[in-house]
Amino acid sequence: MRIFELAREIGRSSKEIIQEAARQGITLANHMVAVPEELERSLRAGVGPASETPALEAPEALIRDAGTWGAGGADPAGAKPAAAPVTQPAPTPVTKPAPAVAPPVAATPAPTPKPAPKPAPTPAPARKPAPPAVAPAPAAKPAPPAVAPTPVAKAPAPKPAVPLKKLALPFPLRVVDLSKAIDRPAAELVGKLMGMGMMVSANAPLDRDAALLLSNEYGYELELKEEEAEIPVSPVEETEKEDPKNLLPRPPVVVVMGHVDHGKTSILDTIRHTQVAKGEFGGITQHIGAYRVKLPNGKYIAFLDTPGHEAFTAMRARGGNVADIAVLVVAAEDGVMPQTVEAISHARAAKLPIIVAMNKIDKPEADRQRVLKGLSDHGLNPEAWGGDTVVVEVSAVKKTGIDTLLDMIDLQSEMLSLKANPDRPATGTVIESKLERGRGPTATVLVQKGTLRVGDIFVCGSTAGKVKALIDENGKRMDQAGPSTPSEVLGFQEAPQAGDRFNVVADEKTAKDIAEGRGSRRKDMARRKADGPLTLEAMTENLREGEKTVLPLLLKTDVQGSLEAIRDALERLRNDEVPIQVLHAALGGITESDVLLAAASGATVLGFNVRPDERATATADREEVDVRTYRIIYDLLDDVKKAVTGRMAPKTEERVIGMAEVRNVFKISRFGTVAGCFVKEGKVERRGKIRVVRDGAIVYEGKIGSLKRFKDDVREVEKGYECGILIENYNDVKVGDILEIILIEEMAPTL
Repeated sequence: MRIFELAREIGRSSKEIIQEAARQGITLANHMVAVPEELERSLRAGVGPASETPALEAPEALIRDAGTWGAGGADPAGAKPAAAPVTQPAPTPVTKPAPAVAPPVAATPAPTPKPAPKPAPTPAPARKPAPPAVAPAPAAKPAPPAVAPTPVAKAPAPKPAVPLKKLALPFPLRVVDLSKAIDRPAAELVGKLMGMGMMVSANAPLDRDAALLLSNEYGYELELKEEEAEIPVSPVEETEKEDPKNLLPRPPVVVVMGHVDHGKTSILDTIRHTQVAKGEFGGITQHIGAYRVKLPNGKYIAFLDTPGHEAFTAMRARGGNVADIAVLVVAAEDGVMPQTVEAISHARAAKLPIIVAMNKIDKPEADRQRVLKGLSDHGLNPEAWGGDTVVVEVSAVKKTGIDTLLDMIDLQSEMLSLKANPDRPATGTVIESKLERGRGPTATVLVQKGTLRVGDIFVCGSTAGKVKALIDENGKRMDQAGPSTPSEVLGFQEAPQAGDRFNVVADEKTAKDIAEGRGSRRKDMARRKADGPLTLEAMTENLREGEKTVLPLLLKTDVQGSLEAIRDALERLRNDEVPIQVLHAALGGITESDVLLAAASGATVLGFNVRPDERATATADREEVDVRTYRIIYDLLDDVKKAVTGRMAPKTEERVIGMAEVRNVFKISRFGTVAGCFVKEGKVERRGKIRVVRDGAIVYEGKIGSLKRFKDDVREVEKGYECGILIENYNDVKVGDILEIILIEEMAPTL
C-alpha cells in the first residue's frame, strides 16, 4: 500500500506519516512510496477512538506540572531536578491505557526520555517552555494552551469521513477519457504518470493499476468494466425465451475431426457420393466444408468437415462450438496422433458426444487393438472394452461400415432430442467466408435458429447486408434455409470473420447502426491493445528491435479460415532474432496495390489459393518483388521457415578434438614459455583454440601461437606424439597442466 492511500484510510496526512517514519529510522522519499508492513501496522494500531488524545497529552501535562513544581524552588535550576520526578509518575498513566494506546506512545517515544528538548516536536509548546525558565508564574498560564495540540489530532480526523466518489468507466480507457471523467486536465494526469515512470500521451491507453491509482489520488473509487467485443444484436435472441410449443425437431450438426490424412473427407465423399477429397490440393482439407445429407429414412444430417493439419486449430475449435455431435476419425494403420488428441480436447471442451470412426480397416497394416488402446489412454473407453464410446469400423475406399456410422449418428441425435423454433428471425454462425469474382463477399452460414429467407436484412460481426441469394452445397439456389441448414449467403458488404454471429434484424437502419458500432469498437480495441502504455523499458526494447533483421510478409488467401490459420502458424514461427512481420493480410487475388506495398517495404507476397492478375505480375517483374503462390499450406510454411533460418546468424558449437599433458617447460627469451607436451587423446591442431586446465579448473583460454615437432613447424600432432606448444600472450604454463584443443564449428540455425 502506498503512503497516500494509507493516509486517507487512517485520517492522517502523507507528510505526518513520512515524519513518523523518519522518527522510527525509516526513510520514505514521497507520498507514492510503498509503506513497509511494520510501519503500517504501528500506524494502524495507533488509529483509535477519542481516548487517544488524552493518552498522548498526558505525558506532556505531567512534564509541565513537574516544571512548575521545580520552579517553586529557590532557583531556576530546579527545573532540572524536576525532570527526575517526571520520569517516575509519567509511566504510570501510560501503562494503564497501554493495551489500547501502546502503539501511539511508540509513535512519540523521543520526547518522554528527554523532557527539555521535547518542546521541539510540538510547535506550539516549543515557544512556551522558555518563559517558565525565567519566571515560574507565566509557566502555569501556558498550560491551558498546551492542551491546544488536540486540534492537531482533530484536524485530520474528519478526513476519513469523506467517502470516495464512485466512478464507473469502460476498460480499456485512455488518459484523456479518465481526465474528462474526473474533470482534471489531461496534461496533469500525464505528468503524474511520467512521475511514475510511464511515458504516455493523452491518447495512450491506461492499464488497470495506473487507472485505479490515479482515480484514488483524486478522490474517486474507480470501477472498470470490460468492453465486450460484441453487443446484443437481436432483441428476439437476447430477451425472449423460446416457447416449448414452438420447438420442432431439427437435424443434428455433426463435426468430423481427426488427424491429417486419416480419411475424414473421404468418408464424407462416400456418404455424399462425391469426390471432394480429390479436388483438395495434396488431398488435404484446407477450409471447413459444410454439407447436408439426406438419409434413407428421410432425415437429414448436417456435416462440418474440419481440416486435420496442425495449423487449423482455430477452425477445429470453431467447428466443435457449433456442432451437436463429434465424429472422430482415426486411421487403423496410424492410431491416435497429435491432432487426434487435440480433436478430442476440442470435442470435450464443447461437451459433444464422441463417435469414433476407425477408418482404413481394409489395409493389411491395420491394427485395431492399438487404436482401441490409444483411445482408452485418452479417456475414450470403447464399448468392446466395457466403456461407453461407440467405435465403428469403416472403410471409405471399400464403402463398408458407412451405414452403421450413420445409424449411430441418428441414434445419438434422437437421444439428444434436438429442437429449434423455425418461425422466428434467423440466427446462425459464419463457418467460412471468401471473396468471389462476380459474386463479391460470400459466407457459408449455418442457421441454428429460425429460418433464413432471401431478402432478409442481417447483421454479421461488423458488417451488414441483405440476403440476395441462398445456395446449397450442390450449387443450387434455395428460397429459405431452416435450422441446422448450411448455406452460402450472398449479399455481404464485406467478408465477415469466420465464427461471427449472424442475425436477421428488422430493418436496414438497425443493421447499419449495429455494424458500424461494432466496427468502430473492434478497431478501437485493436488499436488500444496494439499500442499499450509506452514505458521506459518498452522504449529501450523498441530501440533494440530496430537492430534486428525483420522478415516482412504480405499475405493474401481465398477464404477467411485459411487466412486465420496461416497467420496463427506464422505467429508460432516467430523468434526473437528474426521477427516475422505481416504487413497486410486480406482475402482475394494479388493486386497491383499489393505488389506496390511489398515493393515499398521490401516484403515478400504470399498467395494461398489465389493468383496475381496481369498488372500485378507486370509490376512485380518491374519492381523485382518476390511473389509466391501456394496450394498446400505445408509448402508455404516450409518456405517461410527457410527464409527465417536463412536470416538467422549461424550457431557456433565448441568441440574438444584433443588433449595434451605438459611434461616440461622451456623459457625462451625471445618468444616466451614453450610447453613440452605429450598428446594423450585426439590430436593437436594449429588452427584450434587452447584451454589450460589446472587442478580441474580453467585458468586460461586463448590461441596457439606456434606448434612444433622437434624443430619443424607442423599443422597438427596426433595422439601418442610429443610436441612443443607456444600459447599466445600466456607464459604461466606449469608442468602437469592439461591443454584442451578446441575447434569452433558453425551449425545451421534451426527453429
